[in-house]
Amino acid sequence: MSERSRTGKRAETVAAWWLRLKGFAILARGWSSRRGSGAGEIDIVARRGNLLAFVEVKARADQESAAHALRPAQRSRISRGAQAFVAAHPHLQRCAMRFDVILVSPGRWPCHISDAWRMDA
Repeated sequence: MSERSRTGKRAETVAAWWLRLKGFAILARGWSSRRGSGAGEIDIVARRGNLLAFVEVKARADQESAAHALRPAQRSRISRGAQAFVAAHPHLQRCAMRFDVILVSPGRWPCHISDAWRMDA
């Protein structure tokens, strides 16, 4: 595993811990709908009550660069993944959905941006 992959996995672990502290249950980590073009990937799927949060985790040297790291293509990939995840778990179809970002940088608390974007945006 590359150093970049290890850093990403550590950041996802920190983000999952942060979400648990906020009362979320972690339903999935590193979830992928399928391989190839059109695939959807989600770092973390979390649930609190009737809310599903599809979370992208960004690990960077500082939070400012992490905040700018989420591109439109990534938002599209995560949105596709969210649709596929709910389709694969029909009992969750009545849950409200939102897309969050958690920024992780050394020496700082994670920065959780709730409802970071809308699927139709």
